[in-house]
Amino acid sequence: MTKLDDINTRILRILVRDGRITNLELAERAGLSPSACLRRVQELERSGVIKGYRAVIDLAKIGIGFVAYVTVGLNSHTKAAQEAFERAIARAPEVRECHNVTGTVEYLLRVEAADLADYKHWHTEVLGVLPQVQAITTFVVMGSAKDDRA
Repeated sequence: MTKLDDINTRILRILVRDGRITNLELAERAGLSPSACLRRVQELERSGVIKGYRAVIDLAKIGIGFVAYVTVGLNSHTKAAQEAFERAIARAPEVRECHNVTGTVEYLLRVEAADLADYKHWHTEVLGVLPQVQAITTFVVMGSAKDDRA
């Protein structure tokens, strides 16, 4: 396991804000030489602390105008039911996140669609027909005051 000392933590904070920063600028902001900074970043990548780099997309510019968080309750609480549900969800491109959660439901999904009609189709024709699904609740995102996902 890679040691997360203050310098590694600083590097990670900088990269979370700007994953395209040059090594030279990252080294300067982290207070390291470029070679020492590069070694640390490579070790963070090799050890899996840094899992990848992503682009932050303006959803509206790619035709996504509807975002919702959806809770899903299953009708069976077996491992087989959960695995079957997760396999089905993994095939749904509208689902951008799927989390197994505690509480009164089993799953929390982040769903992106072009518009309400597209979401309704997915809700009815994809999610609603899964045999494991007992309850669905949709929370439509009207705005996001903070979103640090990358």
